[in-house]
Amino acid sequence: MASAQFSKVSCSFGGRVILNSVTLHITKGTKAALTGANGSGKTTLLKIMAGITEPDDGSRAVEKGARVSYLPQSGIVHKGASLWQEADKAFLFGYEIERQMEEIGDALKQNSEDTKQLLERYQALSDKLENSFWRMRNARIEQVLTGLGFSKADFDSDVQKFSGGWQMRIALAKVLLENPDILLLDEPTNYLDLEARNWLEQFLRDFSGGFLLVSHDRYFLDVTINCVYELFNGSLRRYAGNYSAYEKTREIELESLMARYERQQEEIHRMEDFIRRFGAKESKAAAAQERKKILDKMERIEIPESLVRMRFKFPPAPHCGKIALTAQGITKSYDGKTRVIDSLELVVEKGERLVAAGKNGAGKTTLLRILAGRDDSFEGSVKLGAGAAVGYFSQDNAELLDEDAVVLDFIERLAPLDIIPKVRDLLGSFLFRGDDVFKKIAVLSGGEKSRLALLALLLAPVNTLILDEPTNHLDLHSKDVLLNALKDFGGTVIFVSHDRGFIESLATRVLELRAGLPARVFPGGYGYYLERLASEPAAEEVGGGEFVPHGGESAARGAARTKKVAHNEKQSADERKAQALAYKQEKAERRRLAREEERLMDEIAALEDEVKALKAELENPAVYADYAKSAGVQKKIDEAAAAIDARC
Repeated sequence: MASAQFSKVSCSFGGRVILNSVTLHITKGTKAALTGANGSGKTTLLKIMAGITEPDDGSRAVEKGARVSYLPQSGIVHKGASLWQEADKAFLFGYEIERQMEEIGDALKQNSEDTKQLLERYQALSDKLENSFWRMRNARIEQVLTGLGFSKADFDSDVQKFSGGWQMRIALAKVLLENPDILLLDEPTNYLDLEARNWLEQFLRDFSGGFLLVSHDRYFLDVTINCVYELFNGSLRRYAGNYSAYEKTREIELESLMARYERQQEEIHRMEDFIRRFGAKESKAAAAQERKKILDKMERIEIPESLVRMRFKFPPAPHCGKIALTAQGITKSYDGKTRVIDSLELVVEKGERLVAAGKNGAGKTTLLRILAGRDDSFEGSVKLGAGAAVGYFSQDNAELLDEDAVVLDFIERLAPLDIIPKVRDLLGSFLFRGDDVFKKIAVLSGGEKSRLALLALLLAPVNTLILDEPTNHLDLHSKDVLLNALKDFGGTVIFVSHDRGFIESLATRVLELRAGLPARVFPGGYGYYLERLASEPAAEEVGGGEFVPHGGESAARGAARTKKVAHNEKQSADERKAQALAYKQEKAERRRLAREEERLMDEIAALEDEVKALKAELENPAVYADYAKSAGVQKKIDEAAAAIDARC
């Protein structure tokens, strides 16, 4: 059985111990996650396991013939080949085996004296080739590339034309196509959309080798792994079960740890106070020195950063009307021919948390830019509701930051007074810890700037948030802080995300965008949306992007698929008519709400004009000098303000 053993591995950087006598064994069937706070050494350990980095101490033993493949977080760029040719490089081992077999064949033709040994060697190489995906590599390449989101039209494209995120998809495809015995994956979902993540989940569930992965996607971890290794203070500990089970166990442990930590902190404060008060007094100096020795030798209890829970609340959302925004007839084309969005109708009510779903290229980011007012080259109209104040986040927000500002000063300038004492904690939750808060924004990485821009937006007094991939560059703890804050947010949220767990926990309605087809709105959460999709006839057969294990689709899965398609084909005409009627009624209700909103907005505008006029009257000396007159005007102002609130 192929395996890799790492024994008592230690590694230090600049005097700081990263790994301290870590031992880990990975074998066929291992399905594990590696977790720990940022900077705990996860990537370092993966690189040592991959043989890229040498440890200071310890041993790495990989069984002879076992193949280990490693995917880094970023930094891979491909050149000088088409996409298909680059993917085919994953099978170089097969080409090498074929070359060796040809050499043996030539030797046998020459009546070599080592015929028996050559035949045994030839058979061993042939078996190795047969047990790999070599014979079906073309089908395999197509399945993996399409599964990860590439179209067949991309296959002949030069790899240099692909952006950084797609470059990492190519790297992931090659690692998977190598079909190694041990897979080491560092943040494999970073650049994947939901469809590609779902495909990768199935691939890993069917993968016969062992794998260890780092990911900040809780749902992805829960459905792919059966154990968790946690790195903390240089030590490695194993927890059985999926990631949610690990968190529950760790939470119980953390309660006990926190209690011991607080008791120790109290003891430390008492000793430090004693030393400070009596250290200079001759009668107490000896006792103070004794306490200092105890403090110096004390083994301090530390709390894992990734498990300390912290909550963040938005500033109060400004008052707004019942309708956050209305989009009518939205049509967008970049080339004047192909419509990315076609005649979209949408009404978003106050308090909704609407997720835009759909495959890459369906127009999700384009729509968010239009709704946020960042793109005005479209047909149709977007009308904000009464009092709507929009905050928009995308990865481009990072470019608008004050480059000369210091991180801490920048956020303190934006934070409401009641939040300023918590700014350091907030920055820590968004992965700015220790001396990071004193860095200039100009020296931050792209991911760090993006996190800072997101935090800056969350501190703004808005009531309608439009968020494009807000969880990118966040770890699990930071995602939880953001998720809880958005759940408590008193306003409206329209968002796009590729994190399924985040979507399922937040969305209350789903807008599905489909290239070349009308958009659809599904009331209810993301789980309901997926159920509705599952009840619809399958759009394509196996092979387009679904991972098919070696030997083809299993009989059970094939039977299930056949049964499902048969069931879908029985969908009655009456049911389809009912769905069409429901959609028609929903559209009519939206028009009614839009008319009602327009009426309310007109009334609010009139009332606001009245308030403005009354305030001007109140500034008249003849009025404010007369108590009765000023009180009467103020009463009218209060009544008008109350009427505005009643209509919001």
